[in-house]
Amino acid sequence: MMNPTIAKVTNRIIERSKATRAEYLARMDQQQAKGPLRGQLSCSNLAHGFAGCVGADKQDLKQLNKSNVGIITAYNDMLSAHQPYATYPDAIKASCREVGSVAQVAGGVPAMCDGVTQGQPGMELSLMSREVIAMATAVGLSHNMFDGTLLLGICDKIVPGLTMGALSFGHLPTLFVPAGPMPSGLPNKEKAAVRQQYAKGEVSDDALLEAESASYHSPGTCTFYGTANSNQLVIEAMGLQLPGSSFVAPNDPLRTALTDAAAKQVCRLAQQKQGRLADIYSEKNVVNGIVALLATGGSTNLTMHLVAMARAAGIIVDWQDFAELSQATPLLARVYPNGQADINHFHQAGGMAFLMAQLRDGGLIHNDVQTVAGEGLDLYCQTPALVEGELQWLAGPQQSGDDEVLRAIDNPFQATGGMQLLQGNLGSAVMKVSAVAPEHQIIEAPAVVFEDQYALDGAFKAGELDKDCVVVVRYQGPQANGMPELHKLTPPLAVLQDRGFKVALVTDGRMSGASGKVPAAIHISPEALNGGLLAKVQPGDMIRVDATTGEISLLVDEQQLAQRQAVKPDLSTNDFGTGRDLFSQFRTMLASPGIGASALLK
Repeated sequence: MMNPTIAKVTNRIIERSKATRAEYLARMDQQQAKGPLRGQLSCSNLAHGFAGCVGADKQDLKQLNKSNVGIITAYNDMLSAHQPYATYPDAIKASCREVGSVAQVAGGVPAMCDGVTQGQPGMELSLMSREVIAMATAVGLSHNMFDGTLLLGICDKIVPGLTMGALSFGHLPTLFVPAGPMPSGLPNKEKAAVRQQYAKGEVSDDALLEAESASYHSPGTCTFYGTANSNQLVIEAMGLQLPGSSFVAPNDPLRTALTDAAAKQVCRLAQQKQGRLADIYSEKNVVNGIVALLATGGSTNLTMHLVAMARAAGIIVDWQDFAELSQATPLLARVYPNGQADINHFHQAGGMAFLMAQLRDGGLIHNDVQTVAGEGLDLYCQTPALVEGELQWLAGPQQSGDDEVLRAIDNPFQATGGMQLLQGNLGSAVMKVSAVAPEHQIIEAPAVVFEDQYALDGAFKAGELDKDCVVVVRYQGPQANGMPELHKLTPPLAVLQDRGFKVALVTDGRMSGASGKVPAAIHISPEALNGGLLAKVQPGDMIRVDATTGEISLLVDEQQLAQRQAVKPDLSTNDFGTGRDLFSQFRTMLASPGIGASALLK
């Protein structure tokens, strides 16, 4: 039996999306009805399309009777998570040939690392890179040479961008192909401790670099449960990649077998004319992805990305949906920063198979869905393994391998999910509450106001924040400066909390998957630049942040607020440097975070 709240929210999304979803599916039907457009290309067009092929691939494409898979890759060897993709295209091509198909690299998309740009001007391009990736994906597939698509991407804005672009070609079967996390390094608790020591001036640059290097130390996805690993978990829960493929290490023979299976599966779907992305990306699978995110305390970035991705498929989701689903979804995982374990520990404790079985059997996710592996979620509750060298899916674990990391639905870490919607006269915001201790979830304190994230560090070092306070960092929204992530604020605020002060962060910027133990009301909409009351907050104003009731309020008389003028700093420096000049006009097109913060979607 489906949980009544999950069923209610799902039905509301379906009803709300009727017109836009029907319009989207009609467009996909029209594209599919034209058949593989490769056969309609002129001789000159087609010759260009396979001129770069080698061996039998060219002859196969000439005959027009074999499937051709378009690979969109986000490979670069600066991102540890994407470095393994260097060898994937040749391996995929070989796998496709084994089943009588062809594969071509249709295009590459940019993949920036938020870990590198954190606290730097380049971070202001991060959110907009999602739009660039979506458009680049569409450009790659626009050659109309393809019968199916494989998407190679893992991290932050990359998976959402690939999805949004691929949904424009939703008549094609499409699979994501992950690469897996790096081995566990320096424990997250130790890394966080060194960061806080550095913020207090107790350790040197060399000591901090040594700790960071011991944490992020090899090819593979970063092991904390940030946006990259949240992407993987959600995409698998939505049935868009093979069951159990998210968290297998890059060099594991099982990873090679799963990549081979993904390539052959998209060929099979293309040959059978099944598994359209448009059909798999349904309202019920969207809800499944949100519930899996909430049940594991995943990245708050997905509150924007899942909204934007859904809109690309004609599905309208909002933060109220997230809030109600969170109230009905128990927290079943604790992975840093929502605990001390990393994603490898989650995988070893039972991982996706155990999680999906608990959610399905508890009536929290829909089983009557299409996936890239077929109908229903049975296979997603099983575990892939190599048996005498052959890939098989075996019965999933019946109990958690570690109750400190992953729990059964009748023994959750808490009764509700990992996120909370906050609303009040300051607007709407989201908070990742799964990592915030109950005693820190209600803060009422005077505001300390910054228009620049970099100014906070100076105030902290000068002792100006050694008090109960709500730190307001404004003009960090999409249109102001591209909505950068503000992780550099976490260590000093955590130090203040450890000193016994009641402290919270309120911002129209982002904190994403690394939101930690300090209560952070983020993504405030409307943003300060766009008429948000945040622009009228003055130092010393009392602000109430209550994660238990979902309140975020500026406790100032309305008449007094009506007489105030919004503070608007000079933002012109956001328009140049580190490539920002190329995006300054594009930035003005970004929508509110509550509707996906996209410049591409209505």
